Amino acid sequence: MPEELFDIVDDQDRVIGQMARFEVHRRKLFHRAVSIFVFDSRGRLLLQQRSATKDEYPLCYTSSASGHVSAGEDYDETAPREMQEELGLTSPIERLAKFPAGPETANEFTVLYRTVTDAPPQFDPIEIAGGAFYELAEIAEWLARTPEQFSPPFRIAFEWYRANAS
Repeated sequence: MPEELFDIVDDQDRVIGQMARFEVHRRKLFHRAVSIFVFDSRGRLLLQQRSATKDEYPLCYTSSASGHVSAGEDYDETAPREMQEELGLTSPIERLAKFPAGPETANEFTVLYRTVTDAPPQFDPIEIAGGAFYELAEIAEWLARTPEQFSPPFRIAFEWYRANAS
């Protein structure tokens, strides 16, 4: 399988080229990603634990689903695709916020989405070690105790969500 191609973007999120995933990460170039918070009808947030084989933040907890925007794709196309691929879920999504690229976001401009569904997730075992639904207050306490157990991009999105959208 050929390596995934990403759009490389400038500091204003304008496409300036394309490059293979490995090179984009190795060179720490700006690129694009999405993050989806999946809630159940009780208001609990689904967290996934990244698989041990992930090249960034292995075994850390992170957003319900997330992923890179492929070359030529846009954020709004990527989010439902990633949710389907990683969780086997299809549900209407709402765009919430966009975060700038930088070291704390793994050099990714990231758009955060949310959805609500009670359909059970089917975790992709290549991407995800496991996952469960948690109360927001429980996640906040856990994150305060052991922030290193969470990916930095999730920490940014979660703090924004608690302050602005919950």
